[in-house]
Amino acid sequence: MRSSPKVLSSGMRLCMISALAGCFILYGLVTSGPAQALQGVWQILTVRDMLMTDYMAVGGVGGAMLNAGLLLCIAAMFYWRTGAAVGGAAVACLFLVLGFGLFGKNLLNIWPILAGVFLHARFKGQPFADHLNTAFFGCALAPVVSEILFSSRLELFIRLPLALTVGTLMGFVMPPIAAQLFKAHEGHNLYNMGFTAGMLGVLVVSLFLSFGFVPEPVFLWETEQTAVLAPFVIGMFASFLLIGLVVEPECIQRLPDLHARSGLAPSDFAAELGDGVVLVNMGLLGLCATGVILGMGSVLNGPTLAAIFSVVGFGAFGKHLWNCAPIVAGVVALSLLKGADLTTPGLILAALFSTSLAPMAGRFGWHWGVMTGMIHASVAQSVGVLHAGLNLYNNGFAAGIVATVLSAVILSLKAEKDEKAG
Repeated sequence: MRSSPKVLSSGMRLCMISALAGCFILYGLVTSGPAQALQGVWQILTVRDMLMTDYMAVGGVGGAMLNAGLLLCIAAMFYWRTGAAVGGAAVACLFLVLGFGLFGKNLLNIWPILAGVFLHARFKGQPFADHLNTAFFGCALAPVVSEILFSSRLELFIRLPLALTVGTLMGFVMPPIAAQLFKAHEGHNLYNMGFTAGMLGVLVVSLFLSFGFVPEPVFLWETEQTAVLAPFVIGMFASFLLIGLVVEPECIQRLPDLHARSGLAPSDFAAELGDGVVLVNMGLLGLCATGVILGMGSVLNGPTLAAIFSVVGFGAFGKHLWNCAPIVAGVVALSLLKGADLTTPGLILAALFSTSLAPMAGRFGWHWGVMTGMIHASVAQSVGVLHAGLNLYNNGFAAGIVATVLSAVILSLKAEKDEKAG
């Protein structure tokens, strides 16, 4: 008879998250040295960081890792101080904080958005803890704050209050918009805040353009750090497997149960199946995602690590190998059919971020999953211009569009088929 799953407390999960943050901080300090790492963080804080701004190309490996680790510590502190539950969604959120701490979010630009969500919670008379996931997911639009603050077009006495005001207003309106847009795709897009940030980003950029402010494109992509980063990330994901087995030695027996789940949001794997199998799932996803990046001939850097951590984090909340593989296969298949260069940054990132649509494969089958991935690959390449690269979750925005349209079509076809069969 199978024993009950081992479910860890929120406090224990935060301890593990904090240990992970400590590893990033320590690795950053050791790799570059304390002085260079701190200088790198300063450079990161003062840069325009719209897509595509690789923090490793700005502040070096040390600065980027230190920024990411400190951001994760801050986020973990918020969860601890507010008493927020650390379930599967929170784990996914915290891993996105870590990943995008290498690629767009920093110790300066997140605060106005957090303040806006906090004010929304106060306005509604609700605990901030209930909105904490939204607050940190919502930092997808943090580049808007940096873009205004470090624009050379305006004087500082205008830029500073404008950046604070716009960031706070964006945070204030995010919770109701996110709740409404979730209904559109009904949980088939795991990156709902990417969909939300994309819609809001389109409005913000439209206002920018109406006042004659055109954000200038940025492309910074580090290519020389794979040898430094590969042992660290591979060792980390291997440790997830080992820790999962320590938490619950029998957890491997639950993997078939996990793989049978569609992943349709909300799917809190940790609450349903225990932390042991979730850690194993996250470790497997991390190793495979790293393999995809290297197998496609790309490099490990800030953006690709952010993509990997987005896959790993949602291993606690909707993703597993069985529902991710068809989506990734669809992206790669379309790229090969078009004769595209698989090492193109946009395609590399789309291959992993497309797993936001894993519930499509999990619910409707692998063939629909492959088709979904193929469609997503095209949409993700096209929608970035709408928000001018100011939404870090560009693939989440694209996935929201794909999931909303395609899930409606599939459900309609299935309903028609069932009606005829009846």
